[in-house]
Amino acid sequence: MKLRKLGRTGTLVSELCLGTMTFAWQTNEETAHRMIDRFTGVGGNFLDTSNVYSSGASEEIIGRWLIHHDRQNIVLATKARFRTGEGANSVGLSRKHLFHAVADSLHRLQTDYIDLLQVHAWDPLTPLGETFGALNTLVEDGSIRYVGVSNYRAWQFEKALQLCRSRGWHEPVSLQPQYSLYARATEFELLPMCRAEDIAVLPWSPMAGGVLSGKYKNGIRNPPAGTRIADAEDIEFYSGRFDNDRTSRIVRAVEQVAQEAGKPMSQVALNWLLQRPGVTAPIIGARNLDQLSENLGSADWSLGKDQIATLDRASELEVTYPYDKRAEEQQNRERTGVG
Repeated sequence: MKLRKLGRTGTLVSELCLGTMTFAWQTNEETAHRMIDRFTGVGGNFLDTSNVYSSGASEEIIGRWLIHHDRQNIVLATKARFRTGEGANSVGLSRKHLFHAVADSLHRLQTDYIDLLQVHAWDPLTPLGETFGALNTLVEDGSIRYVGVSNYRAWQFEKALQLCRSRGWHEPVSLQPQYSLYARATEFELLPMCRAEDIAVLPWSPMAGGVLSGKYKNGIRNPPAGTRIADAEDIEFYSGRFDNDRTSRIVRAVEQVAQEAGKPMSQVALNWLLQRPGVTAPIIGARNLDQLSENLGSADWSLGKDQIATLDRASELEVTYPYDKRAEEQQNRERTGVG
């Protein structure tokens, strides 16, 4: 598996990141440990979790694996932001909650430091100065190595970035956004910003909840047993998102390209994402070893230009001003005096 720089840092991460949201939820500990063994055995070194995945049990499973392996060889990412208790301050990005969250994560992970601590989402109640000042302190005291964010909008990220620069604090080095053939609005503002600022992009849900794997060909409302949507409490939530013409068009295109390439649909969808400019490491999730092995097969090969064009056309979103290319071309003409 290839290695890529984590944004502007000197730390190298594998081009695929193993997401562990399924641990203790859909994947028992023995299988989870075998999955990490399989992932690291093919050169993966990047693990992503959160303090709220299975109420912290995902971190505990990783911790019990980690104590039997070389910590230096793993780049470990976790998150903080969402509710971890009943108290009024057991949620958010206040200094108080962040310090407690990191201490608890370190205990569950059985490690002295977290390589990448990501704020899980924007907190409208806590001043940015309090949040990123606390994160800077955590870097300075050695509890974390780098700061990242998840689910921020471009203006939110830039506001945090410029605040850190103005105060000489450690800057966020990564962004974890939703990004896939299904979710391409990330390309409007977030990806250009990350490329301009040399920020690592770590897409979550690269398979759109499994939809891009083709397992729901009979419709979202009739999911196969044992799938994520079949096990969901509210299938209507998924049908409201994915039961539409655009999703069907994307799935048909992925299936067509998969047949041409002789690859599973999941590998085609992931390989498309691996080749997107600015993407560092998609976060792959799996419930078992077979799913993980299939996802790992998305690396070390490349879709052809025509195949990428087929997927691009099928998944394109309606683009209006100021994101349409015609507006950009007009601005360029005005700038150069041509046209």
